[in-house]
Order: sequence, then structure tokens, then C-alpha cells
Amino acid sequence: MTMQIRNRKILKTIRSRLRRAMPAPEVIIWEKLRNRQTGVKFRRQFSVYNYVLDFYAPTIKLALEIDGDSHYRDSNARSNDKKKDRALSEIGIKVLRFTNYEIMTNLDGVCNVILGEVDELKSTPS
Repeated sequence: MTMQIRNRKILKTIRSRLRRAMPAPEVIIWEKLRNRQTGVKFRRQFSVYNYVLDFYAPTIKLALEIDGDSHYRDSNARSNDKKKDRALSEIGIKVLRFTNYEIMTNLDGVCNVILGEVDELKSTPS
């Protein structure tokens, strides 16, 4: 029996709650990602292993993480983020991280970084 690594049932309630309570920066970036506006389908609050990713494009294995203020006040959160990024990288998932501040003050720049990465990953053979 193989372990399910994506959207595990045990995390369904958590994913659902997170989708309903998205912070403003996540709502703003979701409006730019939804309906394949980037050329790929992004999913909200998608789980891989025991991690819940803010946004994930499965076809190109790209995760987007939006870090709130707590990520910079709490060294434990930063350590957990590094561990999460390393685990995802080991299975071929690229992680881009943005802060709430970046989204609120430089949305165009954030979108350009995302679009550039999407284009690069789409043109890279799997």
C-alpha cells in the first residue's frame, strides 16, 4: 500500500477552513491566479505530505507560499518553512515565497515573478 502524498483526507477539514479564512493578501493573489489567468491551474490550500500549500499548480509542480508577519517574528516558523521547502524540493516541487507586505505593496512585481516562473517551468521538460 502506498502513502497518499497529495490532498490527504486527514487534512481535508483544515484545507477547507483555510480556504474560507484566507487573509487579504492571499485573496488578492488568488484573484490573479484563479481561472488559469497564468496559463496553468492553481489550487488553493493543497496538501502535500502533512503540509498545506497556499497555492499549488500540479502540472508544473509550483507552490506559492504567502508568509504573514508571524513568519518573521517567530524563528520556529522560519525553521519550519525551511524544512517544508526542503521536503517539497526533494519531490520536485519548486516553492516561491512572498510576504504579505510584498503582495500589498508590489503586486505587479509579484505577479511578474510568478508568470516568469510559470513560463520557465512550462517550457522545461518534466
